Parts: sequence; C-alpha cells; structure tokens
Amino acid sequence: MNQPHTEFSEFHWLVEVLQTVDIGIVVLDMEYNITAWNSFIENNSGVDSADALGRNIFDVFDDLSEQWFKHKAETVTQLRNRAFTTWEQRPYVFKFKNTRPVTGVTDYMYQNTTFIPVANSAGDVENLAIIVYDVTDTATSKIELGEVNDQLALMSRTDGLTQMLNRGYWEDLLAKEFLRQQRNPREHSLIMLDIDHFKNINDTYGHQVGDDVIRAVAKVILDNLRATDFSGRYGGEEFSLVLIDSDQQNSFQLAERLRKKIEQTAVPLPDGEVFVTVSLGVAGWKPEMSEYAQWIEQADQALYESKRNGRNRTSLAP
Repeated sequence: MNQPHTEFSEFHWLVEVLQTVDIGIVVLDMEYNITAWNSFIENNSGVDSADALGRNIFDVFDDLSEQWFKHKAETVTQLRNRAFTTWEQRPYVFKFKNTRPVTGVTDYMYQNTTFIPVANSAGDVENLAIIVYDVTDTATSKIELGEVNDQLALMSRTDGLTQMLNRGYWEDLLAKEFLRQQRNPREHSLIMLDIDHFKNINDTYGHQVGDDVIRAVAKVILDNLRATDFSGRYGGEEFSLVLIDSDQQNSFQLAERLRKKIEQTAVPLPDGEVFVTVSLGVAGWKPEMSEYAQWIEQADQALYESKRNGRNRTSLAP
C-alpha cells in the first residue's frame, strides 16, 4: 500500500541531490533539446531552468561548437559508451565565467566533462547526459606550475645581463648543429665577436657603464640576426654567433654590418655618451673538422687576427 509514496520519496530525494551537488548535469534528447539540468548549470549559465527546458542546446549556448559537440555525442550514443573530455584537451565545453576568487587569474571555468548515453527499459538510447566538473583550481595550479617551470628552464639557458643564450646552452646547440652538419652538410658559418678595449671602459667609467655597453652590443646583434640563427654571450665581453645557410663570404658581410652598426651605437653616460668598437672573426664550416671545438678555434684565430691588425675589423679564417 505504501510503495507509490516510497517511490515518490526516493525520486524527490534523488532530484534534491542532483540539484545540490557541486557538479553540472545536463540531459538532452536525441534532437539536442534540453530535458533537464540542475542548479549548477542554471547558476553558472545565468539561464533559468524554465527558460532552458525544451530548447535546443545550441540556441541556449550559441558559442558551443556544434560540430565538435555533435561528433562527441554521436560517438557516445552509437557506441553506447561513456566518453570523457579533460580541460587539457578542451578547456571548457560550456563557457562559464570563473567565480572562484582564489583562482581569479583565469576568466573562465576549466571543466572536465563526461558524456553518458541514457537508455530506456528496452535498451534504446533516448537521452544523453553531460556531467560537468569544475576543475579550475587544479587547472590553474598546473598551468602556473608549468609557467614557473618554463621560466626556470628559460633562466637556465639565458644570460641574465643580455638575455642572449648563455655559453653552456649556446655550445649545446652548436654541438647538435655540428652533428647535423656531419650527416647533411650545409653552408653554415660561425662568428666570434669581442668588444675592443673593454677593460679600459670598465676602468674609466665603471662596471655599470661596462654592463650597459655589453647590453647595447647584444641588442645590435639580436636585432640583426635571422630567426634561424643563434647567438650567445660566450664570455665577459665576447659573443658567438652561428649563421645557418650562410657561407663564409655572406657571413663576412653580415659581420661587417654588425661592426659598423655597433661603431655607430651611442651608450649614454650621466654627462654624455660613449662609443665602442668590436673585432670579429668568421669561420665557415669545413668537412675536415672532426669536432665543434675546431670550428670555434678557427673563428677565434680569425678574431685574434683582427685584433693584431688594429681592431675594429672583421677577418676570415683561412
């Protein structure tokens, strides 16, 4: 005699639970019309349930990717298997604003989503349920950790003063490029560059001005290299450059352009400005080289030739 009342009570209890849980629940029919959703979806979408029920989900959420959503839904209903979408695959299915003050660094709610086929008593799929989990805290923490790790990785390979590659990382890249050269030779060149009379600059104007000079020279180098080339701060006032697909003669012309631009670059002082010059050595890659240190040595020898001949000049390795 009490069975109908018991079933109604259980149903009412289930509805209450679905309305109060901190996850989103949307139920659609096979035409993508909304047949049910809970208060989580209502509160985050700003659309009252009475206004949403019976409407097509793509009308309610006009920024929802219809092609992607239908492909996901059809796969689930045809295979009769659940499917999951994580925030890493797709940051969100429904574009809800982030309402968590602790994770206010992001504008939207990151979501994990489960698509569930719902069958009737005959075993036919009649509805599709979408379960939405707010994972904003987890996602933003992981993103922030990844950004910190990226910054640490960048710092580990960057010279702090010039923001160029540091010597260790530059040499790692050179070693890898040298191995590629041995397998598949191309016209590459290496340039070593040294600021002339740099000790006199430090002694005369102080180390702060010396740092400004190094930064100014580095900026000229970075501003005049192609994206395929790579350069680094090799030592205190010495720089190293690898020019990809540039033979020794073309690299000589680039080195001369750098030399002239640096010669014309004014470094400001408290009561004026100072100009500096550089000496350069250029060495093209040669097949007889057995290790990358020989390449550096040849460019270094050309650099010293420039210094012996009066500085502020570019010399080619023999």
